[in-house]
Amino acid sequence: MSTPDDMPDAEVVPRKRWRIPWVWVVPAVAVVIGIWLAVQAVLEQGPTVTISFKTGEGIEAGKTKIKFKDVDIGLVKSVALSQDYTRVVATAELTRDAAKMLVEDTRFWVVRPRVAGGSVSGIGTLLSGAYIGMDIGHAKRDRRDYVGLETPPVFASDVPGRKFILKAADLGSVDVGAPVYFRRLQVGQVTSFELDKDGSGVTVHVFINAPYDRYVNADSRFWQAGGIDVTLGTDGLKVNTQSLVSILIGGLAFETPAVSLSFAEAPPDTTFNLFSTRADALRVQEHIVDTYVFAFEGSVRGLAVGAPVEFRGIPIGEVSAIYTRFDPVTKRISIPVEVKIYPERFTSRFATAPKGGRMATDRHALADLLVERGLRGQLRTGSLLTGQLYVSMDFFPNAKKASIDWDRTPPEMPTTASGLESLQDSVNRIMARIDKLPIEELTASARQTLNNTSLLMRNLNSDVVPQAANTLAAARAALDAAHSTLMPDSGLQQDTAEAIRELTRTAASFRSLADYLQQHPEALLRGKPEDKK
Repeated sequence: MSTPDDMPDAEVVPRKRWRIPWVWVVPAVAVVIGIWLAVQAVLEQGPTVTISFKTGEGIEAGKTKIKFKDVDIGLVKSVALSQDYTRVVATAELTRDAAKMLVEDTRFWVVRPRVAGGSVSGIGTLLSGAYIGMDIGHAKRDRRDYVGLETPPVFASDVPGRKFILKAADLGSVDVGAPVYFRRLQVGQVTSFELDKDGSGVTVHVFINAPYDRYVNADSRFWQAGGIDVTLGTDGLKVNTQSLVSILIGGLAFETPAVSLSFAEAPPDTTFNLFSTRADALRVQEHIVDTYVFAFEGSVRGLAVGAPVEFRGIPIGEVSAIYTRFDPVTKRISIPVEVKIYPERFTSRFATAPKGGRMATDRHALADLLVERGLRGQLRTGSLLTGQLYVSMDFFPNAKKASIDWDRTPPEMPTTASGLESLQDSVNRIMARIDKLPIEELTASARQTLNNTSLLMRNLNSDVVPQAANTLAAARAALDAAHSTLMPDSGLQQDTAEAIRELTRTAASFRSLADYLQQHPEALLRGKPEDKK
């Protein structure tokens, strides 16, 4: 029997470790790489945005790209209708670098071939297909859902220049993209327009490119420069235009009057009035305006609102309205013409005289004094070609006494008839006097006188002429006898001379008779009147 000491010692054998078969190495590496790629894809994935448009024209999921400055920065993943079925919503994924571009005023639009405002854009999409353009805004807050523009923006947000706002009564020939001119040089474009909320006018937004935007100051004037501006007024025919493009598609223009005292540049979004013509835009803006009325009795045909009011050829105002008025007391109808008078144009601007303001502090007293000295309003013809009238103010010393009716609002100034009206009144008075003449009686009397004259001439031909012919025949016979019996002895010559003298006296008597009958033909009927003693 063996003892414990005879038993062998136990040996510690280490446990074999579990080994991965080599066949699993490749799948393991693939899994690791896949996880790494997935993490990388998640880390590099850009933001997702939604853009809504009115229609889905040209937008295709998986094909339509989003570009900024012609660089691809995203792709449209899906296109669906909105919940109310009024718009099309495009969902797009952008690159991670585009995340900083997605702010509140970032803009998106579909780029396709367009013709607008005299320019053609998007021609390249005819071959490559439409894409969504993008313009970065300047806001600070981020945004992920946008409403796409239906038309491309006229200028990019990074283009230097300034935007301005124009107020007009109507749009005229202006369209988005229409050019803006300065001294016939295109310096900007119309970006948008909309109707005012109260419907009283329109608001036009324009963008002036740098460096031309520095020519816009507080006194600049904008006007419609589209088409051909043809004006036929009291000062003749005028034709103004900017360029061939403006004639075809319209446009705007601006200028600063030479008398402007402002040299500071206008800040962005400054509001200006948009005038219809250059003449209206550059017209001197009056600071003091007085309203008066001229009541004319005659016709005002040819007088229109806007016609000038002149003082000895100098424009001092314009016609603002034309009315009709019936006076129930006198039962007469007159034509009140309301005018705007600019008192500052009366102020002396010669040499060192004061500029601007009124001629006198008490305008009522001054106006009364001028009217007392004969100041009147009168209608005159400004153009014989068009027949247009204007209101002339001048002094008429021989005019009837008159005064200004300050009780009326506006006050009424006295008037005088025009030269044509005075001539017409004179002609009318002459014709009235002619109408009062007894024309029929005068005609009958003249006809009777002609009949009597004809009878007298017939009597002369039947009585006096034969007697005169007999007398002349006798005289001729006497002369023949004298000639035949004329002898050289002195006695016969004396008798012949005496006969000739008698014949001469007879001819003189006959001449006196003829003269008397010519002056008094009635003597043949009534005889010669007796001499009064």
